Amino acid sequence: MTERTPLLHYRLSTSVNESELRSPPAGHTVEQRPASPRRKSTPHRQPQKLSTFFGVVIPTLLSMFSVVVFLRLGFVVGQCGLYQAIAMFLVAYFIISMTVLSVCAISTNGALDAGGAYYMISRALGPEFGGSIGIMFFLANVCGSALYVLGLVEAIVATFGVPEDGATVSSSYQVLPSGYWWSLLYGTGVALLCLLVCLVGAHIYAKATFLIFLVVMFVLGTIFISFFAVRPRTIPLPGPAVPGPVANGTGPGPPGFANFTGFKLDTLLGNLPAHYTVDYTTGTMMTFATVFAVMFNGCTGIMAGSNMSGRWGNPSYSIPRGTITAVIFTFIIYNLLSLLVACSCDRTLLQRDYSFLRDINVWNPFVTIGVYSSTLSAAMSNLIGASRILYALARDDLFGKVLSPAKRTSHSGNPWVSVLISWFLVQLVLFSGKLNTIASIVTIFFLLVYAAVDLACLALEWASAPNFRPTFRYFTWHTCVLGIVGCAIMMFLINAIYASASIAFMLLLLLLIHYLSPTSSWGYISQALIFHQVRKYLLMLDVRKDHVKFWRPQVLLMVSNPRSSVGLITFINDIKKSGLYVLGHVQLGDLNTLPSDPLQSQYDSWLSLVDHLNIKAFVNLTLADSVRHGVQHLLFISGLGGMRPNTLVLGFYDGCLPEDKLIGPLLSTSRSTDPASPSEDPEEQPSLFHFASLRGSSDRKDSGEIGDGKVLGPQEYVAVIADAMKMLKNVALARYFNHFDRAQALSPPAGKGAVYVDVWPVNLLRPDSSSYVDTCSLFLLQLACILNMVRAWRKARLRLFLCVEAGRSLRGSEEKLGQLLKELRIKANVYTVPWDEQVALHWQRRAAEEEEEENEDDYVNSFPSNATRLSDEYLSAVNKLILEQARPPPAVRFLYLPRPPADTRRYTTYLRQLDLLTQDLGPTLLIHGVTPVITTDL
Repeated sequence: MTERTPLLHYRLSTSVNESELRSPPAGHTVEQRPASPRRKSTPHRQPQKLSTFFGVVIPTLLSMFSVVVFLRLGFVVGQCGLYQAIAMFLVAYFIISMTVLSVCAISTNGALDAGGAYYMISRALGPEFGGSIGIMFFLANVCGSALYVLGLVEAIVATFGVPEDGATVSSSYQVLPSGYWWSLLYGTGVALLCLLVCLVGAHIYAKATFLIFLVVMFVLGTIFISFFAVRPRTIPLPGPAVPGPVANGTGPGPPGFANFTGFKLDTLLGNLPAHYTVDYTTGTMMTFATVFAVMFNGCTGIMAGSNMSGRWGNPSYSIPRGTITAVIFTFIIYNLLSLLVACSCDRTLLQRDYSFLRDINVWNPFVTIGVYSSTLSAAMSNLIGASRILYALARDDLFGKVLSPAKRTSHSGNPWVSVLISWFLVQLVLFSGKLNTIASIVTIFFLLVYAAVDLACLALEWASAPNFRPTFRYFTWHTCVLGIVGCAIMMFLINAIYASASIAFMLLLLLLIHYLSPTSSWGYISQALIFHQVRKYLLMLDVRKDHVKFWRPQVLLMVSNPRSSVGLITFINDIKKSGLYVLGHVQLGDLNTLPSDPLQSQYDSWLSLVDHLNIKAFVNLTLADSVRHGVQHLLFISGLGGMRPNTLVLGFYDGCLPEDKLIGPLLSTSRSTDPASPSEDPEEQPSLFHFASLRGSSDRKDSGEIGDGKVLGPQEYVAVIADAMKMLKNVALARYFNHFDRAQALSPPAGKGAVYVDVWPVNLLRPDSSSYVDTCSLFLLQLACILNMVRAWRKARLRLFLCVEAGRSLRGSEEKLGQLLKELRIKANVYTVPWDEQVALHWQRRAAEEEEEENEDDYVNSFPSNATRLSDEYLSAVNKLILEQARPPPAVRFLYLPRPPADTRRYTTYLRQLDLLTQDLGPTLLIHGVTPVITTDL
């Protein structure tokens, strides 16, 4: 099936365009503009773009044909044998092939910018993964550059160095002293040469790559010809002589010499199996993993060109074709050379002379020139790549001021500070001394980067984002998984300690960026994956399988103006018990009369409030012609699937004046945050929120936890409560929370060592029905217990007050309630409270009430009345009783909320009774439960 050319060429992210990637004048820094629009091109001349061959194929081939092909191919075959060598190449190329497929998919999904793999990963996975993997890729290029420098030093010492052990000098040009410090000096000189080129003439290197490529290809051609043209010969070995027969049965040789036999079957058969020995350069015993670590460095150049992808005419076109071409070509060359080496060189030569290709060439200087040019080119390529990655990291401001100096560039746009930092780190790595020593570290870094590229492609594929439609289609999520698994296995096989340390370091960087870096506009793949998974699990959440054992409060808190509701918002966050928490708001209006939806512009302020208070809540706003209809809308539509509010929380309707808690330091004391979280400057807080100013004293409502509320009367307020109960929602009325401060509430009073939460599980408006085991009473107990389970409230003690009359057994009632609490696993202190005097006030008016009820019409009498007509004296007496029992005063009270009366004409009286009952009680929740929430079963 053919691919259609998209009509719109969209970018992989909202990053700056190509003209913006060029650096400002010297001495200036580049500010991060992750979402800046396209600007008009500047009048200066645009640099010439590179083609696929010059921009991708040549840099990739030069990076892969460097140390391994000239200095370590014989080492691989000599240690592992031909069978295992071919198996190594198959494993290595399988891993990089899976990565190449992922790179091709990402690079053809939009326009690429400078930064190569870092750009791909950061724009695909977000700044956390992008920044952490970017640092790892930077370190991989630094160590890779040092590895190639050490390879060049090894070649120089092998050609011009005087043997350390005092062996006979075989040629007149072996004049350079040998040893660790001398090698370090030579490596420093080579690194300085690379630095000079990168600072002064990086463009010269870019132009010279084609010439270097021709030299390397010519040398490779002479190597292939030499296997057929050169006659068998005996070659002196570097290092001390080892007497005895030469390996693989080709006959004895002089001490310190090995044979180039030409094509012989005996030589091939002797080189087929593995024969691991001590590496003569490091003195360590070789294994499959250590040899693979060295060999894999010949496969790590697949992203050499992508680090400077901004210089290509069409990176999305160049990357797939150029990289795949280079990978196939190098795979063929490596395997052909391995076969030729195994057929013509005895094992001793392969194991003890890493420069044997020079000795068997038709003209020895050819290989020397090839080694010098390829390794020097690869070292410069890695140094330039590392500096460009560091520059891209600094420009994105992921690490703040730590990398800000790396933004500085020269007049020509060369990031000279990044080059200096990269060179300094390369110089530190050179102290390791030997190529094989750092090969494992370099390989693990590159494997980690390749696994991250596969992970980025896998995440994009699994997220099923509509905008992920790359033109390169020869990949699936299976190839991504295989690449990740292959990289992970080889990392731990090579060196489990290094692999674990690298992953731990990457995770540490990820956490640092997550908590310290500013929010980016690149897009977070985590959000797409979360959406995908949440949708799947919401479909699996079946409300028909709900059980009381797993019940949890799912709260809809109605908020009129958050400025006066901070205390209640943070308190309800404590009792949600990992359940759904929705902040609801009703704005009065008619969409027909408005030009646009006024709620869309308010969401940012509400979400900023949620972030600032550090609460786990959703926001749901609605537009309605009345508060009652708005609350009905939210109760009907809030939530999704099995996650819907089961409890409605309203602020109490009274005359308390609201107080703005979003101004100054008052907010910081009301935040529900971890103590370790940073606090914000109070002077900057008001700019975060754009909520309306608070109402005046003429308005009748507490802290406005309903909606817009300016026209909400007591009749409509009680109707909202009745509507919620008809919809089988639990209801809680919160009073005196406008001044609630959790930190202050949880601080024990002077001279007292405990904080208390009081629970009154009896319907105080119905003294003739003083049951404490109905659904509503148990719901009170459950919420109080949930609050006590919150970490901040665990030290609070529950006090349960049982109202009894003199005619009943006080001790028996207390024991019965205590047994119930034990069965419910609720730890609380039970107090019996005699209330004969209060009940007497109630019965004095009972006869008069019954006489009035006989005159009610039949319609009203067809519904049970849940609000007994009580005298003010009775309600005041009960209120006084509650206050007297509170010694010391509790942090919060839970009271029984009776159902509203069936007669809507009694709504005002009902509300007045609740007002008298809770007068001056401090933070109080009036709660009515309609669903069973407690069980004693397992």
